[in-house]
Amino acid sequence: MHSILGCGHKGLKAKMNLYKPAFESLTAYECPKWYRDAKFGIWSHWGPQSVPMCGDWYARYMYIEGSTQYRHHLRQYGHPSKFGYKDICRLWQAEKFDPAGLMSLYKKAGARFFVAQAMHHDHFFNYPSQYNRFNSVNVGPGKDICGLWKEAADREGLPFGLSEHLGASYTWWKVNKGADTAGPYAGVPYDGNDPAYRDFYFDHSQHMENKPARPGALIWYTSNKKFHEYWLSVMKELIDCFRPDLLYTDGCLPFGERNVSLPGDPVFTCGLEAVAYLYNTSVRLHGENRAVYTQKDKRSEIYRVGVLDIERSQLPDISPDPWQTDTCIGGWFYDLRQAYKKPGHIIEILVDVVAKNGCLLLNILQRPDGSIDDETAWILEELAGWFAICGKAIYATRPWRVLGEGESRVVIDQFKEDKVAWTSSDFRFTAKGDTIYAFMMQAPENRVAVIKSLTEEEKVVAVKLLGAGECQFEQSFGVLTVRLPEKLPTPYINCLAIKLARP
Repeated sequence: MHSILGCGHKGLKAKMNLYKPAFESLTAYECPKWYRDAKFGIWSHWGPQSVPMCGDWYARYMYIEGSTQYRHHLRQYGHPSKFGYKDICRLWQAEKFDPAGLMSLYKKAGARFFVAQAMHHDHFFNYPSQYNRFNSVNVGPGKDICGLWKEAADREGLPFGLSEHLGASYTWWKVNKGADTAGPYAGVPYDGNDPAYRDFYFDHSQHMENKPARPGALIWYTSNKKFHEYWLSVMKELIDCFRPDLLYTDGCLPFGERNVSLPGDPVFTCGLEAVAYLYNTSVRLHGENRAVYTQKDKRSEIYRVGVLDIERSQLPDISPDPWQTDTCIGGWFYDLRQAYKKPGHIIEILVDVVAKNGCLLLNILQRPDGSIDDETAWILEELAGWFAICGKAIYATRPWRVLGEGESRVVIDQFKEDKVAWTSSDFRFTAKGDTIYAFMMQAPENRVAVIKSLTEEEKVVAVKLLGAGECQFEQSFGVLTVRLPEKLPTPYINCLAIKLARP
């Protein structure tokens, strides 16, 4: 099992050209080839907040009087003055957690990298930290969750990433210091006021200033310098112990705000230092930087220190820089009430994102015991079947000169992920070598595909339907007409491989 002990930089390569913790240095970052080729990763967004099986942000909303999760907690466990989040953490046992079995399943389902949650805003760590006694070895499972995930990813040959949600914890969780305003417990302080657990629940008597991490968000950064130092120490610990290929920050680059002057504003010092530390660790290990850092500030002065992440949304067109969207089959934590995305919807998101030079990170929900339910297993099986047919049009591809054809578009409106009403005129393109891949977002009922984006100079020499073989085609004035078989290889998006004559 992975251990926190001896997790320094012993054996790292000699000092090379290293990054400095400054925008001028870090914006020279180039996204590594492994990530640009991977296109699809699976994420385990999992921790003690899954225990109540009552959805996202449980550790916050259980302390907000009148919320759905507050009512659930009151009736299921008792009042948060008597049974608080620290007690939920002790209930988390992960007794059916099978990282090797799940990782094998995820790889078969198409994942080419894996990300584990290191900690959420709830301040519970999924590895044995020297900075936080509330971690998965000391409390609850008695297991190094991140270490076990890393062992499984290494065994399958998958790059390993970590997500950190710590930056907003200090302000996100100040609600644990409250009390009910009415009812039988009116005025009784929640357990976040207990001095014996002040290290876990934070000391909110210190100066605190709220700074929105992004427009419309309910996540804020604090100006508390002591917390900034704590965050940076934890990030360095994560990097030293796991040497991740990817580090995901849930929010903007810590600890800035959107109206600061750029570049070089001192509020970004901690974030820049953490990113430089990540990249320099990779350089010393590999002789070059193979690490990816993702955060959610869309300003080019910020996101070019790594890769832009857009939560549950997209970019409108092809981006010159690789980017990522993260989403989930349902909610972020296991919820008995939550509907799941269908496999076809997930595949449509993936295709549209990859055509725009993006990568999809998909959270697969786990029950509190670490297992997945039957519907989730079915989704993974369907993805596996689709990737077996169309994977070559996803992996190691690059955007073509146009995104696609057709009038249908994904609605870009913060966290809106409605399924698109695609038509047979809608295509999305990727490219590899002398082959253009044309994804038919909706198969034509007459089984004739018409593609209008080729020029007269782009001569087609062969067309294959992936999973079926050669197709009859005609090309006139650039317009390509392809005869499809009556029975298509997959009930989801099908794809044509269009081979061009070499110039």
